[in-house]
Amino acid sequence: MAIKQKQLLSEMPIAQTNIKPYWLPFSSNRKFKDNPRVIVSAEGCYYLDADGRKIFDGLSGLWCCAFGHNRPEIAEAVNRQLLELDYSPAFQFVHPLVIELANRIKDITPAGLDHVFFTTSGSESVETALKMARAYWHHKGKPEKTRLIGRVRGYHGANFGGISVGRIEPNRLPYGELITADHLPHNILPENAFSRGIPEHGIELADVLEELIDQHGASNIAAVVVEPFAGSGGVIVPPHGYLQQLRESCNKHDILLIFDEVISGFGRTGSTFGAEHFGVFPDIMCLAKTLTNGTIPMGAVVASAMIYEGFMDTDTPEHTVEFTHGYTYSGHPVACAAGLAAMDIFEQEKLTDRVHELAPYFEELIHGLRGTKHVTDIRNIGLAGAVQIEPVSNDLVRRPFDIGVACWEKGLYVRWAGDTLQIAPPYVCEKEQLDEAFNILSDCIGEVA
Repeated sequence: MAIKQKQLLSEMPIAQTNIKPYWLPFSSNRKFKDNPRVIVSAEGCYYLDADGRKIFDGLSGLWCCAFGHNRPEIAEAVNRQLLELDYSPAFQFVHPLVIELANRIKDITPAGLDHVFFTTSGSESVETALKMARAYWHHKGKPEKTRLIGRVRGYHGANFGGISVGRIEPNRLPYGELITADHLPHNILPENAFSRGIPEHGIELADVLEELIDQHGASNIAAVVVEPFAGSGGVIVPPHGYLQQLRESCNKHDILLIFDEVISGFGRTGSTFGAEHFGVFPDIMCLAKTLTNGTIPMGAVVASAMIYEGFMDTDTPEHTVEFTHGYTYSGHPVACAAGLAAMDIFEQEKLTDRVHELAPYFEELIHGLRGTKHVTDIRNIGLAGAVQIEPVSNDLVRRPFDIGVACWEKGLYVRWAGDTLQIAPPYVCEKEQLDEAFNILSDCIGEVA
């Protein structure tokens, strides 16, 4: 689809003085405000910037607009809902769409994950899952089971629980004491460099879970929290058998397994969920992002019947609250309308199949960057990939930053984070668009000092 420039937006003043009040998240504000990158509209696989340039969206927004931008089906559903019911209280009341969306999510998630608790973001989904795990053991008469285990370079949002179980050090360093958590090692190993898809080496790293259980005692551990593949940490794909071994250890020691599928969910791997892709199924699953195709903030936590019944099986009066947790905007009517429309698109256009078909082509293109100056590793799964870049002295961030900005100037948006460039295009992109994107990326990597 041809992107249309909106005259009103294109005439908005972008002077530095106008942007000063805005404090950007996860951004180098001082550097950015010298030369702002301003997006004014989007359509299909492209953004339009304030100078009228088309920019290919190489990260589906922030891993969330996987079905393409400005889908009229979602816009129309949101508009209808705003004219009918703009908001209703989430506590003690429901509206029809929240029931419908809960059932849609139940039907699409793996069998056994049957109870849906709504949030407004991936960060909130993780916070909810962590509280749910601890509260579950409290209800089961084991309140001492509070300890949490995540992974190094895992990303689970920006709230205190998420940065505690996640282990990306710059996200944790300024904030002092966090929730006590242990971390399994990542599997970025020299022998896995330039792996295509699931790497062969590193299953022995799952043994660390057993070591942590021996150290702390299973009676003190509530849950293990992992992403099926680590997205923001640099598209780190677990080796063959790794997640299966975590599942077996959790079963053996009566520990809950939580999958953070905020990035991997809804088709990114070429399977509907990462759980299906790896054949390993959690007790609790965290969702967000593509749930509404990025249009309205929304997340969800999907729990097994075992978890849900653990809360319901109580001797307290029926009118008392079983899970003292929730958000003002949990199951927001407008977000539910967007979610239902997004799920229609996802299912009717068979977008998981689309990813499965495009993934081999994407893999060839991204691994075609091997041998390019500064490239030290490449990792990929489905329509997600990361190119690891050699640092400048001890500065991991500088060179990816320079490459990312150069890509933007040439018409490609990719994410730079840590020592990686991350690519996760919309599922609806064409091969010719991917060709152009990787040509730009190759040129920009080669040109940066």
